[in-house]
Amino acid sequence: MSTAHPPRIDAHQHYWALSRGDYGWLRPEMVPIHRDFGPSDLDPLLRDAGIVGTIAVQAAPTEAETRYLLDLAAGCGTILGVVGWSDLEAADAPARIRALAADPLLLGLRPMVHDIADEDWLLRPSLGPAVAEMQSQGLVFDALVRPQHLPRLIRFAQAHPGLPVVIDHLAKPDIAAGRGWPGWSAWTRDMAALAAMPQVSCKLSGMVTEAGPGWDLERLRPFASLALELFGPERLLWGSDWPVLRLAGSYQQWWHATAGLLASQPRAARDAVLGGNAARIYLNRRGRRPC
Repeated sequence: MSTAHPPRIDAHQHYWALSRGDYGWLRPEMVPIHRDFGPSDLDPLLRDAGIVGTIAVQAAPTEAETRYLLDLAAGCGTILGVVGWSDLEAADAPARIRALAADPLLLGLRPMVHDIADEDWLLRPSLGPAVAEMQSQGLVFDALVRPQHLPRLIRFAQAHPGLPVVIDHLAKPDIAAGRGWPGWSAWTRDMAALAAMPQVSCKLSGMVTEAGPGWDLERLRPFASLALELFGPERLLWGSDWPVLRLAGSYQQWWHATAGLLASQPRAARDAVLGGNAARIYLNRRGRRPC
């Protein structure tokens, strides 16, 4: 009997080249990540962890960066697909999305909601045509949000039940504060409402950054346990958020911490979180398969 597990997939990582000039959030004082990062930096870490490939996620609100990532993916076997960016409110948004989606390596789109001043942005009717085109093209909506956006995300997901939604980084709760965080109850309630919708999934990612330097497994555990309880292993996807991860830890540290967080789960559940769900939710919808 074979003991091989399904392919391991990192469902959330980034590449960037500073000379491109469209990473407004990436400041020089962020010393561990303020340099170029490409596949040659990550591939050895993937090999060490036994990960066959990744989903590269946009880090700049430009279609030019999305094209940059798609070009990288075309020449790199470890990039299984790209979650990009497009202006979902543009008058020609459907045509722009169709043009991007002509590349089968495009798996989804991610507006940088947590950087948009209007906290009600997700509720704008002007998003309707773009969302309809995303559904038509089989694309996933990555929700880069903070806890205060979750009530709007609930309404957004209710309005678009045919659109797969993946919450990035557990919506960035204050992991450093632990269960004593004043927002714990509201975050728990809103995440439960989202988990009740079958088209919504969540990434087990970004936790180390929100926990901050000096984090340990016990600081992460209440948040990871709640995500597992709400979404189940069938709708939870592991991601590194590398190289942003470097602000608070290493790829190896987060990979080993994940093993601790999932240790109580049966093998089939671990396999789903560590790759199976990413293949089903992202790759299979676009007719792609992991290596």
